[in-house]
Amino acid sequence: MTDQAFAQADPDWLALISAARGWFAGPLGQLLLEEERRLLEDELARFFGGYLVHYGPSAELPPGAKQIQRSVRLGAPLPGVEIVCEEQAWPLTESAADVVLLQHGLDFCLSPHGLLREAARSVRPGGHLLIIGINPWSSWGLRHVFARDALREARCIAPTRVSDWLHLLGFALEKRRFGCYRPPLASSAWQSRLGRLETWGCAWQTPCAGFYLLVARKLVIGLRPLRQAQRVPMGNLVPMPVAKVSRRDSEK
Repeated sequence: MTDQAFAQADPDWLALISAARGWFAGPLGQLLLEEERRLLEDELARFFGGYLVHYGPSAELPPGAKQIQRSVRLGAPLPGVEIVCEEQAWPLTESAADVVLLQHGLDFCLSPHGLLREAARSVRPGGHLLIIGINPWSSWGLRHVFARDALREARCIAPTRVSDWLHLLGFALEKRRFGCYRPPLASSAWQSRLGRLETWGCAWQTPCAGFYLLVARKLVIGLRPLRQAQRVPMGNLVPMPVAKVSRRDSEK
């Protein structure tokens, strides 16, 4: 799909995704993606199936899943995106993917509810939906409030709120993990000095990290057995009076 064919897309959405991609290409965005890759490699290694769908503004390729046959990237008409589509119009059939990964997709979107519904629709029953978002209860979430770059536009939705949305969409939360405990400092020298924070934070999994990872499984809805029709209780048989016929009357 060419840019001309995609000219009807929302310009605000295209500007948001482009700005977010530029921010992830910077030092802070790269730091965040580096720590996310470590967690994703562990999680994706245990999944298997035919298709893994990735949606997110960053240009970085997600880690591969060895037991999944094909990985597909959806999103805006930017380099690296294989299937161009809007956030609420994925060209996938229902239950087409075994795993769907929203990597900061909810952070940089126009309609979080619409995007999440579209992603949930694409997951097969028994499949998994992985969501990565910026943790609002962290130094990264605090920087988002005072930022003057594209991070200012991030929604930073709390993981508890996203978990509630997943429950309403028929998903069961299997795991919640956190990562990137270093503060958002652009200095590489300070980042190397604070490297021990990652070791301590990952060991304790305290909820003050820069991002969270939610792993949810789509519930398999079985067939509901038909309720048997209730039998209407019949009344007791009551003997009816029968007129006696005398032998004399019967001989006439």
